[in-house]
Amino acid sequence: MKTNIHPKFYEDAVVICACGNTFTTGSTKKNINIEVCNKCHPFYTGEQRFLDTKGRVDTFQKKQQFAKEYQEKTKSKQFKKEEKEERKTKTLRELLSEI
Repeated sequence: MKTNIHPKFYEDAVVICACGNTFTTGSTKKNINIEVCNKCHPFYTGEQRFLDTKGRVDTFQKKQQFAKEYQEKTKSKQFKKEEKEERKTKTLRELLSEI
């Protein structure tokens, strides 16, 4: 192995969670800041909540709402189009063919 190319390894690196929990581990960084740990993660705590750090859940829900409204709008347009075709005046040939 080559010498002096590897990063320094800290055996007493401190990990600090957003909830306030801290613990020690080995890492190439002296201090590590994290957003979720085993004390506050929903999988370990049994809570039903979203971990939404960048607004992704809200964005997804807005897209779903927009898609639902768009489908309803297109259904009503299609229904109006079909209704309009039914009310359309018939040609003389169409009237005679019905008889």
